[in-house]
Amino acid sequence: MTDTPLDRAHAAMEAAPQDDAARLKFYERLADNELFMLLTQEAKDDKLSPEIFTLSDADWILVFDTEERLAAFTGREAPYAALPGRVIAGMLAGQGIGLGLNLEVAPSSIMLPPEAVAWLAETLGHSPQETEARIAAFHTPRGLPDRLLEALDTKLGLTGGLAESAYLVGTEDQAGRRGHMLAFVDTRPGAEAALARAAGEALTFSGVEAGEMDVAFFAATDPRAAALARRGLLIDLPKPAAPETPARTAPGSDPDKPPILR
Repeated sequence: MTDTPLDRAHAAMEAAPQDDAARLKFYERLADNELFMLLTQEAKDDKLSPEIFTLSDADWILVFDTEERLAAFTGREAPYAALPGRVIAGMLAGQGIGLGLNLEVAPSSIMLPPEAVAWLAETLGHSPQETEARIAAFHTPRGLPDRLLEALDTKLGLTGGLAESAYLVGTEDQAGRRGHMLAFVDTRPGAEAALARAAGEALTFSGVEAGEMDVAFFAATDPRAAALARRGLLIDLPKPAAPETPARTAPGSDPDKPPILR
């Protein structure tokens, strides 16, 4: 069976158990990945009934990163819901339920206890504050770790069509304080919160200690946008996908309307 991004992230974590960055990368992949959650019956009216397995220490639900792995585990046709890992973590947080991933069917088989699920949900809930500081000058960014740049490339690669462009730039405010800013140009209306959250997760899961990064949004007609293009490091953003024929909304696909566990 072909390995998956979660397999590779899990293998890297297992190979370096003391490496915080490898562990964070695994949790990042878990949050971003679509997971197939085993249910007791088909979802109805945005209500989900996950199959819950009770062990001595906690209750557990099972998820798999491919449909084939779910089928290999059950050995039969079984109802499931396909949801991003971040949505599942948010649903389970505070309920004392752990997460069993790819149990018995993949090298990334692992059981994440309730406290790990709660930590992931809390971490994903953090977002950077939009900056309101008066920036006096932009500078070419220097000294940024490669893993932060890689994290930004990966995370922002999932934000198709939310902004026209993005630049990572060094800043200096009127008090002479220096820092870094991720600046988005021509953001789609209403997408600011999602982009700020993606930037915050990239910083958190990159493992950069004591890292800080402001987030700001500019119109292409703003004179500062030209300065960003001159001084900043351009981060490629995906173009919006071509519109498709509207389909029935699947449970969990709208982050503002998560499915209900029952």
